Amino acid sequence: MKDKTTALTSFMKQRRMGLNDFIQRLATNSYACKHPEVQSILNLSPPQDAELMNANPSPPSSPSQQINLGPSSNPSAKPSDFHFLKVIGKGSFGKVLLARHRTDDQFFAVKVLQKKAILKKKEEKHIMSERNVLLKNVKHPFLVGLHYSFQTADKLYFVLDYINGGELFYHLQRERCFLEPRARFYAAEIASALGYLHSLNIVYRDLKPENILLDSQGHIILTDFGLCKENIEPNGTTSTFCGTPEYLAPEVLHKQPYDRTVDWWCLGAVLYEMLYGLPPFYSRNTAEMYDNILNKPLQLKPNISNAARNLLEGLLQKDRTKRLGCTNDFTEIKNHVFFSPINWDELNAKKITPPFNPNVTGPNDLRHFDPEFTDEPVPSSIGCSPDSALCTASIKEAAEAFVGFSYAPSMDSYL
Repeated sequence: MKDKTTALTSFMKQRRMGLNDFIQRLATNSYACKHPEVQSILNLSPPQDAELMNANPSPPSSPSQQINLGPSSNPSAKPSDFHFLKVIGKGSFGKVLLARHRTDDQFFAVKVLQKKAILKKKEEKHIMSERNVLLKNVKHPFLVGLHYSFQTADKLYFVLDYINGGELFYHLQRERCFLEPRARFYAAEIASALGYLHSLNIVYRDLKPENILLDSQGHIILTDFGLCKENIEPNGTTSTFCGTPEYLAPEVLHKQPYDRTVDWWCLGAVLYEMLYGLPPFYSRNTAEMYDNILNKPLQLKPNISNAARNLLEGLLQKDRTKRLGCTNDFTEIKNHVFFSPINWDELNAKKITPPFNPNVTGPNDLRHFDPEFTDEPVPSSIGCSPDSALCTASIKEAAEAFVGFSYAPSMDSYL
């Protein structure tokens, strides 16, 4: 038990590191570097997925090359419209803040991204892809909604639904694991969201407990679409190496083309973690974990039902052509015996009472946010954007890179 607690504590500390830090650690680990698969991955050239990663990051030279997702319906939006109250999340390029609109007192989660940091890492296509996917999410109950977006000289702003039931990761940290009915409910709502994205030919690619939120009633809300890949037809594939180490599917690690079944692998990994407290192939030694994902048989302890065992074996099938969901996608998941207690129409209508209620008292109730975030002071620069933050050339580059970012939906989007 002590060893498991130590492993869990180590896992919690490591998992926010992200893929870049993971690869850097591999590069400095003498044992890892001797592993042939690790040597292969360290020799990877930059991703060649032209849809998401631009190997030549020079700014667009003509209007036809600029990213333009359509004219803004809300050109007057500005940071001073909001009173920024608390930091509720952090990422590579900025922060997520609880904000109250000064006019109508409505609460939002505002994701504020630094253009300079995005451009430095050549991630502008990812950010624009995230915005593009958000525009398609207004119809689904388990996907976070975008109200509108806007930009200043040095920052991008996503004005999102404010969800304050806490990350699934946060609740797993506190409870270690969930009973099977609770895990089934969450897995069903996650699967419904993934099935909807797949119906739009979008592969999510980064399912993990940190990207799964609970709303104030306890329903799942999927967030963070920065690694989504659009335009993947039912039999289409992509090959960009991306994701989070603990949840990478074998075909991604093998640098093979992969398809939407990569999301079903990740669902299996998250369900396993909900039931057992750690991801299925986790090791504190990153090279060993990497090797486990590729080669170690799935091991299931006997404290779950046969239906759960069968589902995990189907989702965590290393051969994607044999994985559950490879033929009829979400239909195969939905019809699995593990989900037989679920009425899917009632689930999508949020008519099933969630097994856990976060019991938040209102928008100012931040009990389910990690104090690592909420104890941090709100940056004074959030509500203003001095031109001095970027040099003149950088402002021009940023303006060209993020043409069309601003967005406000038409009123009928809410009807």
